[in-house]
Amino acid sequence: MGSVNKVILLGRLGADPEVRYTQDQTPVASFNIATSINYKNKSGEKVDKTSWHRCVAWRKTGEVIGQYFKKGNQIYIEGSLESRSYEDKSGEKKFITEVVVNNFQFVDSKGGGSAQTDDDNFLDDFDIESSSSDDVPF
Repeated sequence: MGSVNKVILLGRLGADPEVRYTQDQTPVASFNIATSINYKNKSGEKVDKTSWHRCVAWRKTGEVIGQYFKKGNQIYIEGSLESRSYEDKSGEKKFITEVVVNNFQFVDSKGGGSAQTDDDNFLDDFDIESSSSDDVPF
């Protein structure tokens, strides 16, 4: 039997996305999304729990997210979960797990309504490849 690696998140950005460029000038946006759930504990008290999800978007997807999304904006993303390792500036090996975004939708709009745009419409002309731990050392 095959396997599935699919992540779907609807949440808010904790900070403005950070767009960087690889050595070959490939854009990559890094950002964190907060999602929240609430439940009642054993005492019957309402508890809010927020989880933070590290996300990365490559090429045109990353450029658009970096250009149009800001801290606090709501975003819907689809992608896959990837784990990788890298060496920090002091030479220490670090491990990271992140969502590699391959699709997103605008949820907030400036007029206060809901606007949704699938990035596939403008990505048809671009070759989107999955990330590699060799591409970005951060």
